[in-house]
Amino acid sequence: MSEIGTDITKAGKLLQHGELVAIPTETVYGLAGNAMNESAILKIYTAKNRPKFDPLIAHVDSFDKVKKLVETIPRQALLLAEKLWPGPLTILLEKKKSVPDLLTSGLKRMAVRIPNHPLTLELLSQLDFPLAAPSANPFGYVSPTSAQHVQNQLGERVPYILDGGACSVGLESTIIGFEEDEVVVYRLGGTRVEAIEEVVGKVRLKVNVSSNPAAPGMLKSHYSPGRKVLLGDIDENLKRFDPQTTGIISFSKPYDVPAQNMAMLSASEDLNEAGRNIFSALRKMDQSQIKVILAEYLPNEGLGRAINDRLRRAAV
Repeated sequence: MSEIGTDITKAGKLLQHGELVAIPTETVYGLAGNAMNESAILKIYTAKNRPKFDPLIAHVDSFDKVKKLVETIPRQALLLAEKLWPGPLTILLEKKKSVPDLLTSGLKRMAVRIPNHPLTLELLSQLDFPLAAPSANPFGYVSPTSAQHVQNQLGERVPYILDGGACSVGLESTIIGFEEDEVVVYRLGGTRVEAIEEVVGKVRLKVNVSSNPAAPGMLKSHYSPGRKVLLGDIDENLKRFDPQTTGIISFSKPYDVPAQNMAMLSASEDLNEAGRNIFSALRKMDQSQIKVILAEYLPNEGLGRAINDRLRRAAV
């Protein structure tokens, strides 16, 4: 099995030699490799069984390192970086030719962000290359929010897991780009749309799922708990199924099903808490002996938008 530890020096040496390391971020754990090394990038795709037309996000620890990777930086990107980095925001920018096409799946723009986790920021500061780091799970499975989740899902596919504790956000980053001076949101995530609009004004949502993604995380089928997921009125849907073999993911209401089949995201209806709990809830359903999962939409505001997006994809 993979080794779990907190040795940044060991993690750095493995990465410098083209190996993979699982790293903690505030969003989810990432499966990291040298983003400038095609061999390391291929190892990520192979370990995750990820389609090579689904681009990866590059992680760095400073804006100066971003400048070395991209051709131009729009004014809105500068404003957003100043206000929201480090944090769960990924920005698409035109890459330099030195950045491998394999990282971006042949697209001209690369996805880059500065994660907000002290252990990973320290690791990145010791490296002279960015880290490509999609979620550290097999493609299509539930994203990991702890080191143990990574070990359970990837087993021996990654030699070392840097343990930074539980993820504080628990949802992947929001992804934005720019089209004709307009800020476009391609993926909903850990940074609220409202927080982006406070910096740059009104943005356009373009989060329709795609089989030909313009950004990471846009594929239609994703985040699968391995059971059929029905979204809607839980009370009504529960009438159709046996409570003993039905899993439930609710926002704040408990239901009369076995405890191991019940996942309540936030008793206090706190969307931030719900965001931290959504992937663990999906994973709990995968471990239960259940036949169907009933879930409901959360208020479609703040992080609720991103949580609803993940639930929709789990239900595909």
